Amino acid sequence: MDTIASLFSFITTPVSWVIVQFHSVYGKIFGPDTGWAWGLSIVSLVILIRICLIPLFVKQIKATRAMQTLQPEMKKIQERYKNDKQRQSEEMMKLYKESGTNPLSSCLPILAQSPFFFALYHVLNGIATGSTIGVINESLLASARKAHIFGAPLAAKFTDGQSKVEALGASLTDVRVVTAIMIVMMSASQFYTQRQLMTKNVDTTVKTPFMQQQKMLMYVFPVMFAVFGINFPVGVLVYWLTTNVWTMGQQMYVIRNNPTPGSKAQAAYLERLQKHVTHHEKTRSRGEKAIVKAIVAKGRDRNEFERKFINSLTKVGLVAQADGTVVKGQAEATVEAEDGTTTTTGGAPKRQQPKRQSKSQRQSGTTAGGAKAAGDPEPKTSLTKSDDPQDAKPAGGANKPGTGTRSKAQSGQRKGPQRPKSPSKK
Repeated sequence: MDTIASLFSFITTPVSWVIVQFHSVYGKIFGPDTGWAWGLSIVSLVILIRICLIPLFVKQIKATRAMQTLQPEMKKIQERYKNDKQRQSEEMMKLYKESGTNPLSSCLPILAQSPFFFALYHVLNGIATGSTIGVINESLLASARKAHIFGAPLAAKFTDGQSKVEALGASLTDVRVVTAIMIVMMSASQFYTQRQLMTKNVDTTVKTPFMQQQKMLMYVFPVMFAVFGINFPVGVLVYWLTTNVWTMGQQMYVIRNNPTPGSKAQAAYLERLQKHVTHHEKTRSRGEKAIVKAIVAKGRDRNEFERKFINSLTKVGLVAQADGTVVKGQAEATVEAEDGTTTTTGGAPKRQQPKRQSKSQRQSGTTAGGAKAAGDPEPKTSLTKSDDPQDAKPAGGANKPGTGTRSKAQSGQRKGPQRPKSPSKK
């Protein structure tokens, strides 16, 4: 570790200068020789570095999501050229170039932090050995050696012996207890950060090797931190614990407000957004408009959570527009099902078919409600005797076929001339 830290000795002067500046501020509040002054100086160094790395963190998020999108294509290339590694690498690079992604982009924040991490380790190692380094002079060195964090010296390690710990003015038990607790907290924060990424912010509709790799890293990273942590000085443990907590909080913010499409975090976010938009009947912030605009632009490619969001707005009379706004009072809207089919809702009411009347109602001339139609003459039924003779013909002559006139035959009688009944033979 000392050899690696010496490679970044060129940055120890800027790092030590930043720590000294923060120490001068906190020293006036807590005292220059206290662990609070030196510990908060290291914490402030971490916060300053992480603020500067926010643009790289945004690139990391975009690169990670782009890699998740490319996983099916990468799997096809691996299966197609599994016997030709060179062609496989060429096709992979071509895919990265066409999509504009870089696999190393997801590691940018860690790679950018590494020089500062090793530079801080180099500074704290100099404090432990009693040698000045960077802008830390003799007086600052003596002050830093007196600083204790919960009884553990700033430059002490878990693996230090009794004599070295006593030279720093502390007991071996205090050093072991404090460093062990900090190592456990550091590993636990790393595990939780990776776990919330896997359980909440991963597209569950696509099963790719990338997910298996992330799941493996969820268990590998905490073990690595625990193994290497016993060789870190207390000050470095403070640095790494602070950066883990920062990463965890930063990731929680991103998962809550900008989740990965198809993940559980997106389902929770769209549910909150739907309640908010329904309450205000509009999208209020630029971020909300961007999310709604992206969902509308997908069309039939929406996932189940996005379809549910659009349908929920439709049910309350709201329609999402292509520019990300939400309008009310549309005459007609479409509801998209999970299989991608759409049905139309709203608009003019459907025309209802008239209620079918019974035979007795049609004969009596009553309406569907039972009332008799106004102005209708009293219909003749089969029970009423006709005044006209059965063989009478209309004035216009015999009925012609196709004229549409009704037959004069009464109900229950046969059409045509009737044969008289023959007397019964006894």
